[in-house]
Amino acid sequence: MHDPAAPDRAARGREIALLTNPTAGGGRGARYRDVALARLRESGFVVRNLEGRDADEAADLARGCVADGVEALVLCGGDGLVHLGVQAVAGTGVPLGLIPSGTGNDFARYLGLPRADPVAAADRVIASRRRTIDLARSGDRWFVTVLAAGFDAIVNERANAMAWPRGQMRYNLATLAELRTFRPIPYVLQLDGESAEHEAMLVAVGNGPSFGGGLRITEGALLDDGLLDVVVITRMSKTKLVRSYPRLFTGRIDGVAEYVHRRVRSVTVAAPGIVSYADGERFGPLPLTIDCVPGALEVVA
Repeated sequence: MHDPAAPDRAARGREIALLTNPTAGGGRGARYRDVALARLRESGFVVRNLEGRDADEAADLARGCVADGVEALVLCGGDGLVHLGVQAVAGTGVPLGLIPSGTGNDFARYLGLPRADPVAAADRVIASRRRTIDLARSGDRWFVTVLAAGFDAIVNERANAMAWPRGQMRYNLATLAELRTFRPIPYVLQLDGESAEHEAMLVAVGNGPSFGGGLRITEGALLDDGLLDVVVITRMSKTKLVRSYPRLFTGRIDGVAEYVHRRVRSVTVAAPGIVSYADGERFGPLPLTIDCVPGALEVVA
């Protein structure tokens, strides 16, 4: 049993940064931060309590902490804040900790972190067990979960513009709205240098297995195998897409003939008019070349 009155000798005097998105999870970010901050400080950590007025300021704060040599950058937020934090710590050896408080929390799922108990999540940080995982990189940008570049990215564009409803139902409604006008997209892929062309509904590139709050599109993707999982859903009728769509995101895709899954070290994805999303954030227009960078991220898990 952890005794709050007796600070952990191992933690005493060690400086970490806690960067929060207070609006994550509809305000959970601020509430979870207050609980986790108290727990971290009572354990003996010296905690820099940080919050940016916007994403740019938050990114500057994250980079500043890493440059100052804090022992860890701990984030209190969702996958969007993880995406921001990863840009600051990738390849530096400074570990990333997480107090999950977002809507999707896919990265927290990957690491088996408590998603509804900020004290338990803070205790993981206090225990300071580290794990090294891969990251995906395109140019000078990194992502940790999945890059969506097709129907799912178009749905994301629409869902992000919707104020209501919250969570999974928003994606479901955006999906139905986009289905009305969607046409298969012509893709050209380079998979470890081998060219492939597809008329397809979507292409997803996974460092991990899920995105969007547990949608397991790149089922089987491992965080430490040095490979990216590329999934292509080739042309199918709208009726079949509607029937298959829920299964595409549970990982149970046996019998969906249009499902193509490859594991590669590097992939280039090209298609006209598609803006990709990664970690749920707008990432950039195609074409993009994405490489797996083994062991690029240290995490506290």
